[in-house]
Amino acid sequence: MALVIGNSAYKSALKLGNPVNDATLVGGMFKLAGFDSVDVRLDLNASDMRRALREFAGRTRDADVAVVYYAGHGIELDGNNYLIPTDAALESDGDVLDETIPVERVQFAVEPAKQLRLIILDACRDNPFAKTMKRTLASRAIGRGLAKVEPTSPNTMIAFAAKAGSTASDGDTRNSPFATAIAEHLPKPGLDLRKAFGFVRDDVLKRTGYKQEPFVYGSLGGDDVPLVAAKPAVTGPQANPQDAIRRDYELALQLATRDGWEAFLAQYPDGFYANLAKGQLNKIAAEETRASAEQRAKAAEQEKARLVAERAQKAEQDKATAAARAAEEARIAAEKQKQIEQARTEAAEQQRKVAEAAAAKALAEKQAAEKAKAELAARQAAEKVEQAAKPTADRQMPAADQKVAALSPAPTSTLSAADLTKSVQSELRRVGCLSTAADGDWSAASQRSLTLFNKYAGTQFDAKLASVDALDALKAKPGRVCPLVCNFGFKADGDQCVKIACRPGYRVGDDNECEKIQEKKPVATREESRRRDEDRKRSDAAAPAPQASGQIICNNGGCRPVAKGCRLGSVPNANGSLKITGEVCN
Repeated sequence: MALVIGNSAYKSALKLGNPVNDATLVGGMFKLAGFDSVDVRLDLNASDMRRALREFAGRTRDADVAVVYYAGHGIELDGNNYLIPTDAALESDGDVLDETIPVERVQFAVEPAKQLRLIILDACRDNPFAKTMKRTLASRAIGRGLAKVEPTSPNTMIAFAAKAGSTASDGDTRNSPFATAIAEHLPKPGLDLRKAFGFVRDDVLKRTGYKQEPFVYGSLGGDDVPLVAAKPAVTGPQANPQDAIRRDYELALQLATRDGWEAFLAQYPDGFYANLAKGQLNKIAAEETRASAEQRAKAAEQEKARLVAERAQKAEQDKATAAARAAEEARIAAEKQKQIEQARTEAAEQQRKVAEAAAAKALAEKQAAEKAKAELAARQAAEKVEQAAKPTADRQMPAADQKVAALSPAPTSTLSAADLTKSVQSELRRVGCLSTAADGDWSAASQRSLTLFNKYAGTQFDAKLASVDALDALKAKPGRVCPLVCNFGFKADGDQCVKIACRPGYRVGDDNECEKIQEKKPVATREESRRRDEDRKRSDAAAPAPQASGQIICNNGGCRPVAKGCRLGSVPNANGSLKITGEVCN
């Protein structure tokens, strides 16, 4: 029985081209040689190699001949040889012991055979890990090729593709020179192994230009030890020499593999059956070409279907993208239209609110004007009725001589009319609306001061009389209500009137502000100039007393503001006999 191992597809080293082909060729040779069991294993890792050797060792107990053929990388370390599985990394020399298979393990597998133990190692190639492998000891030797080995068991032979210390070549063909020579010479019936390996040596030397010399270690007995027993001599008529070739041809025909036909042609390179074998090889090549073309056509069809599917998918994606883009544009347009309509609605609503506010304001102003007009008409009517009821002499008296205490006809307070009047006057002085003394006489000045209070406090008390309601309203005010108004030539400074001081070249103008003196003075009569100077002197000599208003004048016709450019001052009455308060206009 035979175990054939070929390792080509190394993971951490350069891939070898021939070992798998060599193992297939040699395995076919062993089958044609009539071996009962031929186990061909390709590209084994360390675990698979150990398992294959273990199983093979179990079967060799009952075998007469046990052969192990190995093609692949090998390494020598410190004089020991190791076979390298496909998964070995060998980062350091220490990894050799863990990741490789020692040749002694192969010897152990063939040991149980009874007659012949043969190990053929086509592993003398250059070490692919030599440049990258780390050395743990500088003295540790890693040799070139494999080291010499001496079998200890009898009838044991170990054949190297190249002698110890040298390397073997893969060759330029499908198989290595060593494997080709092995397949040609070892299966010859009756040929002693020692002589057969001699023929192998000669062929390899010739094919490699005498660069590679196979070598065999071990010894056999004196009898011939052929790998294939010689055919017994027959008596009688000689058999047709083509019968053996025909039988081998039939065996190769049963195998129907390229390796089988190549092994047959290696044994019988010429003749009728050789031509038939070549035809079978051509047939296999044609079938392989057809299968390859069919596979390529199938792959092309699959690629075509894939491209069609991708184009259809892309078209659907483009369609979906266009639809999404159109929907987004429609959404944006709708959003813009919504914003436009919303802006229009808001503008219309704003215009409506403005129009309603304007209408409400106009209505309120109209109602206020009508109310003020009605109140004025009622007040004037009441004054006319009151004046009509007074004696004619009283109506003809000057306004400055009339000092009538206007009291409520039926006061509800416990105060007397004089006390009520005096209290109201005191409060009017406190809030800055009355400048005269609180004497209990409700004069025109008191009436003007209450009118001023109504103006600045927002009340509507009757200014012709002092009332309890007016007193309560005055007391409710915590501080000044009426602004401080000073006479001409004076200005307010806190609660006092101080004289206006103009710089040289300036004087107090009609608007009570300093103005530059003009070179050309307006033409005026001597009498008007004299009267204006006298009025200014009297005004300058007068004490700057706080004024409630000073800008409102009252008479029989009612109260009104002092005209622009005028001020309050003493003027003669109509008869020229008395001085009364009136407007002084310069």
